[in-house]
Amino acid sequence: MIPEQVADTLRQLRERVATRIVGQEGVIDEALVGFLARGHVLLEGVPGTAKTLLVRSLAEALGVRFGRIQFTPDIMPSDVTGVSVYRDATRDFEFRPGPVFSDVLLADEINRAPAKTQSALLEAMQERQVTTDGQARSLGEVFTVFATQNPVEYEGTYPLPEAQLDRFLLKVRVTYPSRDAELELLARYAEGFDAERLGERPIAPVVDRKGCHELRAAVDAVKVAPEVREYVAAIVRATREDPGLTLGGSPRATVSLFRAARGAALLAGRDFATPDDVKDFAPAVLRHRIILAPELEVEGRSADDVLDGVLGRVPAPQ
Repeated sequence: MIPEQVADTLRQLRERVATRIVGQEGVIDEALVGFLARGHVLLEGVPGTAKTLLVRSLAEALGVRFGRIQFTPDIMPSDVTGVSVYRDATRDFEFRPGPVFSDVLLADEINRAPAKTQSALLEAMQERQVTTDGQARSLGEVFTVFATQNPVEYEGTYPLPEAQLDRFLLKVRVTYPSRDAELELLARYAEGFDAERLGERPIAPVVDRKGCHELRAAVDAVKVAPEVREYVAAIVRATREDPGLTLGGSPRATVSLFRAARGAALLAGRDFATPDDVKDFAPAVLRHRIILAPELEVEGRSADDVLDGVLGRVPAPQ
């Protein structure tokens, strides 16, 4: 795609998703950046804040296959990856693919899945393949996981291990919409919109799988100057030295912030990344990769509080 075509395509994608999602423009942008940068996205928010609707709408606008898994404490790895079934007619086993075989996968309430099932999804996220019956099965290059979790319910949940959290490019906080956005939502329902009957009003695709590859190729072409790369590394390294953290960002976090900055630049209509792109996406890239010191948790501090301090101390290039 030529630059003007990329900008027009991204504008249409945002607009199509926004026809269903009200008052969450920042969340839409972060979800798009995660997809463009070939990363997986963890969406955290209370029930009813349109997390599922966002992911389904994005998949429709991208023109790719959408899959959904509702995680529960008793879900098994085969419920995710698929299972081999014996056929009398052929006297052989036939593999039935699970819902993981999609392009955009919604892993709903991922922290309700036991560790064994989470590990099956971990391979899919890292390798974009699953192994069943000793055979590796590819999920395709477009494969992207959007996982949701509820921040307020702890009963019947299994906290995600650091290794799996590190596989998410971004952790996006989905908050309540503003008063005006909520009134706009009610106005849309009064005009006939219903989130439970989306099949009656599907979103027309803006691109297809080929177009998704072209958009991601455009991200890879975004230029990042040496001083901006130094800024990326300085931010992540500062988290490792912060006394308020017992665990800072890994080298994977450095690469993730680099990739997110590229995606943010493309979404803004530029072919070069700026320090602001890095700074704007640093919280979403790092908040799930750091661990607070116990004394800060007692004081009620959050990961974002510490990251605000880090970003305030690390000088940005001029």
